[in-house]
Amino acid sequence: MVIGIMQPYFFPFLGYWQLMNAVDEYLIIDDVNYIKGGYINRNRILVNGEPFYFGIPVRKASQNRLICEHEQGLDEATVNKLLVTLKSSYAKAPYFEDTYSHVKEVLEFGLTPEGRNLADFLDNANRLTAKKLGITTPILRTSKDVHLDGEYKKEHMVVAYCKKRNATDYYNASGGTGLYFQQFFRENGLGLKFVKMNDSVRYKQFTDDFTQSLSIIDVMMFCSEEEIADLLTQFTLEEGYEKPEDI
Repeated sequence: MVIGIMQPYFFPFLGYWQLMNAVDEYLIIDDVNYIKGGYINRNRILVNGEPFYFGIPVRKASQNRLICEHEQGLDEATVNKLLVTLKSSYAKAPYFEDTYSHVKEVLEFGLTPEGRNLADFLDNANRLTAKKLGITTPILRTSKDVHLDGEYKKEHMVVAYCKKRNATDYYNASGGTGLYFQQFFRENGLGLKFVKMNDSVRYKQFTDDFTQSLSIIDVMMFCSEEEIADLLTQFTLEEGYEKPEDI
């Protein structure tokens, strides 16, 4: 079984979903420390043709507490402001109505008692979006579904989760090539590969210029279900480095 492990992000970019689609099981690791200034509570969309951060507030955000120990701070005014931004930016996109309704459903869950916890909110967003994208990979949360029998750090934690789930192989996003190494995983009985989005990935935005690495919201605004299904397969599996000295 092939497993992927990522932190929860707010409407993450296409590569996140390519990884989820490529594995047999996806673990959302939400019981690690929150990271300020990252993509846990925000992502980028196009506003006036330029990348713009689009996200949700987090109450008393602290890098000394776990992601699952935080609350998001959405209220009706903030949700309405986000939706106005989305509408003013993408109203003329070919799949605006359907995507707008999806984002609205995700944001409005944050106004309910069940969606107040940040990890619960992001979990709901990830599951709804995966279903919308046609991804059927089972999603598990480490804070609720997969508990380790000790404390582990970095690559040791990844291996512990893989062994807990009886995985044979671990896939990571290509950004992890400087973190995880073939030798260590092989010594622990695991295969290791990295999912790298193809450089040729493009889709038609408002102009002939293409802005890459935006939120999946941007992809959904401009691409049909069939086009998205194709984009999810446009990646290469790479081996990465054998050991740290090879970097």
